[in-house]
Amino acid sequence: MTALRSSFLAILALLCIVCSTEARSIPRWSFPPESRNNNKSSSLSKYQVPLSNGSASLPSPTPGLTLKAITLGRGTQNYTCKANSTAAPTAIGAKADLLDASAILPFLPPAASLAILNLITEYLVSFDLSVIETSAIPILGHHYFDAAGVPTFDLGSTGLLKAKKLANIAAPATACKGANGGGDGAVDWLALTDAPGSVGLKEVYRVETAGGKAPSSCGGGPERHIEVQYSAQYWFFG
Repeated sequence: MTALRSSFLAILALLCIVCSTEARSIPRWSFPPESRNNNKSSSLSKYQVPLSNGSASLPSPTPGLTLKAITLGRGTQNYTCKANSTAAPTAIGAKADLLDASAILPFLPPAASLAILNLITEYLVSFDLSVIETSAIPILGHHYFDAAGVPTFDLGSTGLLKAKKLANIAAPATACKGANGGGDGAVDWLALTDAPGSVGLKEVYRVETAGGKAPSSCGGGPERHIEVQYSAQYWFFG
């Protein structure tokens, strides 16, 4: 455990450096050659997507699919409240930058890489979005909901996924509730499969979530939109 903590502190220090004002002048592709390999499948083959929250599990990836990318999503889960409503906010989508985790994995000790990556996801929710967007960590793509309300993941040359929900389970009870330890809880873990319009990608898993859950009630008041900060790992298969 001491070694894991030391490794995490080292990686957290790295993240702080690449996210600092001074690091903004560093080219995005200033990471080791391994992280710039366009064919990531072979280097990612040793990693297994987390499927269990401790009491329930998501279905396994479809046999024959290959892990195409591991990303760290950082953005907002979006909700709306009608005027004077005391009901729960209504989910209307999400938007997030998808940071390329393969740029971080070469720095991690192999035996503890996923454990440290999980800790990074937990802390990422507290990083300011504008700082992340101008950091040296490569942004592989973006997540958003299109005009028809379809969850969309645009990973550029890696592929495009128009998604529909296959399964969901609650985040573990110990999951980070939100930025700086506050918030109303972590959003569910998801397994999503492809919908018409997808190119090169078949499935994505949202796991190791932190934050993103809406408050239990709109609490009355005027009509409004609510943006809840969140982070998560997104594992893409194709």
